[in-house]
Amino acid sequence: MNPNPLLDRSLGELARSLPGATGIFFAHELDFCCGGKQLLRDALAARQLDPAPLLKALEGLIQHPLPAEHDWAQAPRTALIEHILERYHAAHRQQLPELVRLSRRVESVHADRPECPHGLADHLEGMAHELESHMQKEEQILFPLLAQGIPAAGLPPVNVMRHEHDQHGLALERMVALAHQLDMPRGACNTWRALITGLRSLRADLMEHIHLENNLLFE
Repeated sequence: MNPNPLLDRSLGELARSLPGATGIFFAHELDFCCGGKQLLRDALAARQLDPAPLLKALEGLIQHPLPAEHDWAQAPRTALIEHILERYHAAHRQQLPELVRLSRRVESVHADRPECPHGLADHLEGMAHELESHMQKEEQILFPLLAQGIPAAGLPPVNVMRHEHDQHGLALERMVALAHQLDMPRGACNTWRALITGLRSLRADLMEHIHLENNLLFE
């Protein structure tokens, strides 16, 4: 039997060309943003996942395509930049301070519970600081250059942003670990439930944010 050709395509290429693929990768915890250059076969092997269910899901998207909310691969560069600023930069600046507040409350009130995310608030504060610095570099230096039509390839700020994206990916992994895989604790109070829901949203948003930059804007 010939190997499935999807296995020899990169996660990033599949994510940007196949509407719905990011949701499948997200469900299987495959890093399509920072790890977008990795071949699907290598990503599956690294996580020791059975390829069959994921390939079946991807083939279903090919046979019955989902309508793309917006084809950012075909959008003008300036439109993509504006979308990133409005949809993700603005969102992160709202998300992180509130998540820090919620986490501090949960850590204070539920310190005796084994599921308590000890250290999460401090980690989120560090993430907020690093992400704000990163976004300011993009807004003040890189995005104006790209908006002028300067090719991304070879621009030193692009290499710096890619490296920082990798660091953000590691920070997300640490966040998930501190929050016990983002599982909702049994009998959680409203504050704790809001925290876990917000952390899940932050992870999804930041991964999509990095995907749009690494796999579309920077390419």
